[in-house]
Amino acid sequence: MSQFLFLTSWFVPLYSLFGAILTLPWGLGIIRRTGPRPAAYFNLLTTILAFVHSLFVFKDIWDREPQNLLVTWFKAADLDLSFALELSPVSIGATVLITGLSLMAQVYALGYMEKDWSLARFFALLGFFEAALSALAISDSLFLSYALLEVLTLSTYLLVGFWYAQPLVVTAARDAFLTKRVGDLLLLMAVVTLSTSAGSLNFSDLYEWAQTANLSPMTSTLLGLALIAGPAGKCAQFPLHLWLDEAMEGPNPASVMRNSLVVAGGAYLLFKLQPLLALSPVALNALVIMGTVTAIGATLVSIAQIDIKRALSHSTSAYMGLAFLAVGLQQGGVALMLLLTHAIAKALLFMSSGSVILTTQSQDLTEMGGLWSRMPATTTAYVVGSAGLVTLLPLGSFWAMLAWADGFVTISPWVIGVLLIVNGLTALNLTRVFRLVFWGKPQPKTRRTPEVGWPMALPMVTLTVLTLLLPLMLQQWYLLPDWESINWYVASALFASTALGVGVGSTIYLHKAWSRSRILAWRFLQDLLGYDFYIDRVYRVTVVSAVAVLSKISAWSDRYLVDGIVNLVGFATIIGGQSLKYSISGQSQGYMLTILAVVSILGFFISWSLGLFNKLPF
Repeated sequence: MSQFLFLTSWFVPLYSLFGAILTLPWGLGIIRRTGPRPAAYFNLLTTILAFVHSLFVFKDIWDREPQNLLVTWFKAADLDLSFALELSPVSIGATVLITGLSLMAQVYALGYMEKDWSLARFFALLGFFEAALSALAISDSLFLSYALLEVLTLSTYLLVGFWYAQPLVVTAARDAFLTKRVGDLLLLMAVVTLSTSAGSLNFSDLYEWAQTANLSPMTSTLLGLALIAGPAGKCAQFPLHLWLDEAMEGPNPASVMRNSLVVAGGAYLLFKLQPLLALSPVALNALVIMGTVTAIGATLVSIAQIDIKRALSHSTSAYMGLAFLAVGLQQGGVALMLLLTHAIAKALLFMSSGSVILTTQSQDLTEMGGLWSRMPATTTAYVVGSAGLVTLLPLGSFWAMLAWADGFVTISPWVIGVLLIVNGLTALNLTRVFRLVFWGKPQPKTRRTPEVGWPMALPMVTLTVLTLLLPLMLQQWYLLPDWESINWYVASALFASTALGVGVGSTIYLHKAWSRSRILAWRFLQDLLGYDFYIDRVYRVTVVSAVAVLSKISAWSDRYLVDGIVNLVGFATIIGGQSLKYSISGQSQGYMLTILAVVSILGFFISWSLGLFNKLPF
């Protein structure tokens, strides 16, 4: 039985795809009498099957050698497009995480989207989302991975724009789609280049090619930067990071998936591209710079947000920046461990924030307060999720950060500084949000806020227990260091940064009546961080303005040059036709004489231009 489940692991993404297809009769309105809930139940059933299947395989895969499956899609002459799949502890573990968190998000959505008229369409999109992510986890082909990233881009557009009757939602979906398309287009260029240079797009073949590849510095640099662009767009890295902030306009269950799994999908692909990126030192340096700038910048921006979802989404960009930094420093294993701990903790945080949003009908932090006694399960979920996200011993993120710090404490000490800054500011931000939402006196919107129902409470409680038990799971997988090998100086520094962040966040003065500070200097700093360093305005002045000018020049050229030449030819044809009709006699000999005269004149000018008359003896 276990052998059969292992060999059919490639079927795991198809469970969710079938679930999405089964919901179409309700999503398209073909079935109305039963309501949309049966569609949700079908999707839940297929997700449970996918989770159980991948869990059984993951339980026994430690005793097996990784296997590769090859599915040929199209082959002609030298063109061979095949789908290569990898069945290994990492890939199957990723499918367990994806299907498990997707199952939690779908149960959560039953309560959050209970009164939404298009519940079936939402679950169909979630199933589509899950299928693409699961396939990306087991993909061993760059071609297939690129196609799946395109599917994720489309899914993001559809889920962000789910409430399409709201103009702001439509704008957010459009911006998210176009921003990701920039990275996808550059990644497509890299895929085409590798298909011609390496002859294969399977990762195993690409790794062998990379060992003996002889590329010019310019080619390797451009190839490496193009490979980075796609994951950078998916992970909301600078300068393609603005879409994640706007994507928070979508339903919160989709935000749970997006901030925990979708962004991690881009970093997972980057992890698999490490041998190719090693061909270009410039690309690795670009990863380091991009990850550092995003990690520190996004963390600073998060502490100035007054929208609860945006305050958490910017920290997602920051942690993905740390993953980029780890890959740039050739520490892919640390990046994977960071992605695991971040996904579980961030899913829990977004579920907690969604419960607050549903009960208060507000995302503004200045309108909240005093919820800890009214929503104990939600408060506990937020506290545990926050503790699991920062370096608080003995939870999972502490070990992920410690493993990273131990590798660079002597080689690159400045990386430890980045880690301490991001961790301390994240702790400060999470403490600030806790005080504004759960602490203090109740506000008008929070005085009568009951705890959420069981469909939303059950996933939160489950993830709360999972976050607390994650260190034991890491120990069982032999991912935790021995107590004797721990660098206690680094561990103390990490814990001190968390304590300092919590201390500052607990004592800093927060006045709910001040959406902006009355002190000019603090107001400038608050606006600078709150508006994301005015990056959108910089883009508007530079890129958007340049595109607008080029479009005006193109429109003017099309109207007056291209259309002018075409209209001139048409006008000349009309004039010529009108003038020739008066010379029509109806006699064929006259036509022949005209043709002969014109041909003779043309022959004379051609001979004269070629200098044939100069060769005559007279």
